[in-house]
Amino acid sequence: MTATRTLGYLVPQFPGQTHIFFWREIAELEKRGVRVELLSTRHPPAGLVAHDWSAEAMARTTYLGKADMLAGLAALPRLPYRALLSEATSGGGAMVKDIAVSIPAAQRLIRHCRSRGIDHVHVHSCGRAALIAAIARQMGGPRYSLSLHGPLSDYGPGQGFKWRHAEFASIITRKLQAEMQAEMPGNLPARLFIQPMGVDTDVLTPEGPYRPVADGGRLRLFSCGRLNIVKGHQDLMQAVRLLRDAGRDVALTIAGEDDDGGSGYRKVLEARIAELGLSDHVTLLGAVDAARVRDEIRAAHIFVLASWHEPLGVALMEAMSCGTPTIGTNAGGVPELIRDGVDAVLVPPKSPEALAQAIAALAHDPDRAARLSLAGRARIVEGFHSGRGAEMLIDAIWGPDLHP
Repeated sequence: MTATRTLGYLVPQFPGQTHIFFWREIAELEKRGVRVELLSTRHPPAGLVAHDWSAEAMARTTYLGKADMLAGLAALPRLPYRALLSEATSGGGAMVKDIAVSIPAAQRLIRHCRSRGIDHVHVHSCGRAALIAAIARQMGGPRYSLSLHGPLSDYGPGQGFKWRHAEFASIITRKLQAEMQAEMPGNLPARLFIQPMGVDTDVLTPEGPYRPVADGGRLRLFSCGRLNIVKGHQDLMQAVRLLRDAGRDVALTIAGEDDDGGSGYRKVLEARIAELGLSDHVTLLGAVDAARVRDEIRAAHIFVLASWHEPLGVALMEAMSCGTPTIGTNAGGVPELIRDGVDAVLVPPKSPEALAQAIAALAHDPDRAARLSLAGRARIVEGFHSGRGAEMLIDAIWGPDLHP
């Protein structure tokens, strides 16, 4: 099927270490005949560029965030001054800065969309990228829509302005939707969709039947997520210490990097590893590509993500899709993905003791681990394939008749 529609696809700092979901969705859109024009605010830090597709993605992406006085001046006659003044007054200094940075980017977005025949931009963020799209729309630019991937508090001020001008929005969990409806009942677009992120279940497959740890063998744990305190890696390390103190031979590998490319929270975790005496038992891989993550998931006996808060959890989906028994925390939107004891295991956040107990229990019950391996895979195949997000966007923007 030849391309019949063009979609602007705006992701901040693309391609970052956690952006494999977006790349999968782009591929699914293109399979369905949509020409995707990649847009971003700025390049990610070098330490977070990890995927084997990163170079291709950057070559395809138009970056809107470079300093450009001429673009800012060209925007002046069409700016929505009254609305922006109101937002600046209520949002304080942070909002003033966001507006100042976003105005030239909005002008560049309008020019790019007109030159490329783009009449709709989907923004996979509610931060500054959403403000750029909203300002551009008020200046006569393209229609836009939003995706909310986490708590609104993570995305800065000006949310009413960003949301009320959107054509529609997708929200990844029912929990987040309820929070939005409570916080901004008068500013939401008429159309709201619950659309979780998804994974490519045709690529993220088991290598074969689940293979439990051998009696007396080393238990291999794997985790994947940004090196940030909210991901709970420090709690998982403490759980490893408890397991080793109880006589269990266990090793943990963590994939992911901090937002500073290795000079931030990674240093805290390295110090914690040394303090716990786990230098020979905990490995920090840094930012690695999707194929390496898949290989590590398949090689692990158990996947664990100990987040203090998790909007939903693509890493959990990836592990379950690969058939690796999975442990997550009962935090954020994770219970909308994991049904405790049915397709994976949930424990309370911030509890190394509960983590250690859940890991030990699963390792000691290979039949249960094998059941969770099969059930977890089925859960993702049935409800969390990346093609679902592409179909939602096509239906919402152009209608279902575009599907091949």
